Amino acid sequence: MSPLRCLAAAALVLAPLGLAAPAHADPVVPDHAIIVCQSASFYANYDSASGPVDLKRTLGYGDKVGHTRGAHPVYNGWAATFDFGPNDWGYVREECLGGYGSW
Repeated sequence: MSPLRCLAAAALVLAPLGLAAPAHADPVVPDHAIIVCQSASFYANYDSASGPVDLKRTLGYGDKVGHTRGAHPVYNGWAATFDFGPNDWGYVREECLGGYGSW
């Protein structure tokens, strides 16, 4: 059975029980921004117990990045950020993000 037919069948079974079928979440494309600090550490991950972990590199003023306020997480001031240079995700200090829509 195709995945689409499985979802339709699940909806038919779950609806009478008052339960919803799994929702499909569309990814949120990051808003264009730049690094507004002279330099900003870019970490691979964020650990709630110890903070940012695994330094990837240092970003400089004007580097093109992305972050969608209200959609991408911010943990204790560390914002999930997309670096458009090498095309990867990481965490940078939220106050180092600015210039939204400037490019």
